[in-house]
Amino acid sequence: MGSDESVVGSSEVRRLEERVRDLERLLGRKTMEVEILKDALARSESKKPNLRLLSQPRDGSR
Repeated sequence: MGSDESVVGSSEVRRLEERVRDLERLLGRKTMEVEILKDALARSESKKPNLRLLSQPRDGSR
C-alpha cells in the first residue's frame, strides 16, 4: 500500500456514519432546548421587576 493509514471496512464506516447522524440529531435537540430555556428566562426576567415591586416593604426598607 505505501501509506501509513489503516483500511477501515465498509461496515465500520456505516456504523460511524450512523453514530454521526445520531449525534447531530442530539445536538439539534439540545440546541432547541437551550433556545427554549433562553426564551423562558428572558420572559421571566422581564416579569421580575414587577414582582420585586410587589414584594418590597411599603416603607422602602429591605
